Amino acid sequence: MSRNEFICDCNVIHQDVVDNTARNMPDADTFNKLAEFFKILGDTTRVKILFALDENEMCVCDIANVLGMSKSSISHQLGTLRRSGIVKCRKSGKEVFYMLDDNHVKEVFEIGIEHIKHKI
Repeated sequence: MSRNEFICDCNVIHQDVVDNTARNMPDADTFNKLAEFFKILGDTTRVKILFALDENEMCVCDIANVLGMSKSSISHQLGTLRRSGIVKCRKSGKEVFYMLDDNHVKEVFEIGIEHIKHKI
């Protein structure tokens, strides 16, 4: 297919579709937050951490061991994920365990993995 096959050359505006879409369009702040959410997921180390946390609640030492990275590197990335509301933690004695923040994060991540596997 040539690039020109995807150009709409009609002059008809489907006003009902335009009006419905415009009416349901989120505000700029929502789009900014959504873009930031996906930007955070745009880092290989962070998505590896999310995969680990999708499997199990884990401490920094465990994640570092699974990924073969330093605790410091993992802690730095977990801080970014926490500030973004993608992961949360709970303290048990001296240990801190990390997990995905909620089911929405889990679903988005798992659907992303499923989509990639489907396209391979």
